[in-house]
Amino acid sequence: MSIYITVYVVISILLLIILNYLIIKKKKRNIEPVISKAEKEVFENEDLSEPVEEMLKESAITEPALEYVEADVKPKKVGKEKATKNEQGNMKVLAAMMLGAFVAILNQTLLNVAIPHIMTDLSISANTVQWLSTGYMLVNGIFIPVTAYLIEKFGTRKLFITSILLFTIGSVICSFSTNFSMLMTGRVVQASGAGIIMPLLMTVFFTLFPPESRGKAMGIMGIVMLFAPAIGPTLSGWIVEHYSWRLLFDVVIPIGILDLILSSLWMKDVTEITNPKFDFPGLLFSTLGFGFLLYGFSEAGNDGWTSQTVIISLAVGIISLVAFVWRELTTDKPMLDLRVFKYDIFALTTVISMIINMAMFGAMILLPIYLQNIRGYTPLQSGLMLLPGAIVMGIMSPIAGALFDKIGARWLAVVGLTITVLTTWQFTSLSMTTSYSHILILYVFRMFGMSFLMMTVMTEGLNQLPRHLGAHGTAASNTARQVAGSIGTAFLVTVMSTRQGVHMGQYGSIITSANPYISSKFTQIGQGLSFLTHMPLGLGKEFGTYLLYGQTMQQATVDGINDSFIVATGIAFVALILAFFIKRARPKEQ
Repeated sequence: MSIYITVYVVISILLLIILNYLIIKKKKRNIEPVISKAEKEVFENEDLSEPVEEMLKESAITEPALEYVEADVKPKKVGKEKATKNEQGNMKVLAAMMLGAFVAILNQTLLNVAIPHIMTDLSISANTVQWLSTGYMLVNGIFIPVTAYLIEKFGTRKLFITSILLFTIGSVICSFSTNFSMLMTGRVVQASGAGIIMPLLMTVFFTLFPPESRGKAMGIMGIVMLFAPAIGPTLSGWIVEHYSWRLLFDVVIPIGILDLILSSLWMKDVTEITNPKFDFPGLLFSTLGFGFLLYGFSEAGNDGWTSQTVIISLAVGIISLVAFVWRELTTDKPMLDLRVFKYDIFALTTVISMIINMAMFGAMILLPIYLQNIRGYTPLQSGLMLLPGAIVMGIMSPIAGALFDKIGARWLAVVGLTITVLTTWQFTSLSMTTSYSHILILYVFRMFGMSFLMMTVMTEGLNQLPRHLGAHGTAASNTARQVAGSIGTAFLVTVMSTRQGVHMGQYGSIITSANPYISSKFTQIGQGLSFLTHMPLGLGKEFGTYLLYGQTMQQATVDGINDSFIVATGIAFVALILAFFIKRARPKEQ
């Protein structure tokens, strides 16, 4: 079975590479004839000398004037060569940055499968170990709003090299960690670099590519953003089953070092470096606001929404965010210019992207719970189930980008969200006997719908912003999506836990020894187990009751997951309604 899966994955990856190569080649073919014709008309006309000589005779243009005409032509050829070199330099910049983004996203998806093994090795509880994910997310949420200021202050080259260096150092600390404190320190250092990489990458993309070609560019970037989460769970499951969890960090260290070398050679500043005033109150309010808000929603999944810790965290977070918004709208030099939300299409697409993230990330955490905790699949099998859907997203991402350049985001979003709503609704009927292949096919179709949404909707909104607000727009969009993904995850997990308790109570009121029919079934089960295992009748009945309770708890959990997918369907449907109002965006100024 494993050899067939390996061959399937290899063929899919090769198909992805070939398809993207053909798209790029076709794009070049479409451009080349236009350039060639222009060159023939202006620079390579064999009869050009004759008309110039005639002009000399008729208008008495002297030889020095002719030299001036010729000199006027030559710089244009040099300009073309310079443009080609600039294009090659830009591609190197993007290659270095996408490698950094790939390793950062890959690292983020590797750890989840290894959590139980880390708990055992370091002798820590579930409440403690969850900080490895929560703390990482908190630091990301804190650093994203600061990115716009850092780009203006230090430039894209220094900032990217520093972020990759921090990420790599954090990975080394995690690899050599002998206790939880050291491991947590490494995760914080990792997150301080990773939180900068994605907003920085998007800023560079929107600086280098004009609005009419951003769809294809963002489609290529989407491959990196979507393919890393695809191989992450599968790779992590295989490593954890055969080796130590520390190897998860060892895997990303060489990639980080390679990217450090490439970025030192290839990176350049693509934005103007200024000396903006540091907005300390804005940093303080954003740190408290996003930090406490993300922490509150993360803890809600563990302690419930009525927990004192959750209520206080959310209250502090909301008050701090209100102060942050007031500060950024009233100060002359804001750290994060929230005036980007005055642009209607950007504001609408940001809201839609937030809703999509809520539905997507919540579902991505519910499925592994169902597959591993309920159905008993291994981490590797769970990861392999997610792989084909992510490969489909990787293949479709550049295609969706090309379509976006032609028709815009509205109908792509409508089609994608329609598919997403229908497939999410199908996940509301999971049972203890749902086949692995049925879940895989549903997930593939769900990711197919998502492939039309992830980059296109966000790109449409960012296209409306003028160039000088690009960094602030990407930072604001990423921050909103990060918070929405955390809220969606915590909310849907809380729905699952709450509804699981409700369903368990309903089953408990039915399956009771006071019911004569149920009581007789308990006796029959106890007698059967006693006969098969040669244990006393009383012990057999007790063991049978324990097994029945376990089965009831599993069924209640499945019902709770189904209820969560009903809520996720409703969330996606809201995004579908809003998608009809998306308009084609054009920058107000450049």
